[in-house]
Amino acid sequence: MRRASSCVVLVVTMSFGYAANAGSPTSIDAFNKALSSATRAMDNAATLAVWDDDGISLLPDTPPIVGKPAIGRFLASVGKQLQGAHMQQFELTCHDAHTAGDWASEWCDEHQVVVFTNGQRTFDGRGRMLLVLHQGADHRWRIQREMWQSLKTP
Repeated sequence: MRRASSCVVLVVTMSFGYAANAGSPTSIDAFNKALSSATRAMDNAATLAVWDDDGISLLPDTPPIVGKPAIGRFLASVGKQLQGAHMQQFELTCHDAHTAGDWASEWCDEHQVVVFTNGQRTFDGRGRMLLVLHQGADHRWRIQREMWQSLKTP
């Protein structure tokens, strides 16, 4: 179940920015909304779009997942394990966004409820992420590094 929990989390975590207008498509707020939307929809293509080409995901009990192609393969593998599942609830609350040139960081609390159609028990999990973002030439923020940890459910 630990592997399944990590897989659910990666689907959730697979996305920041500095701009005068927080609603701009290049703002950290827009990044967070894109990450939340992709996660709620369990949309691997949208999730992969918020990653830098050479991004690295660090998940518990999993070797580092290095580069967009590897992240894509991991997401596809997770998608197979979650076939028929749907995200019933997802909340992402991010804190302390800091920018320095074309780099940014923030940490986020997340809560997700995933319902399975195959009789598997509903997953109700919480976690905390540290995100390091890089702003590309198109001024959009993408995940350069992601580290996630599980939190005990209250």
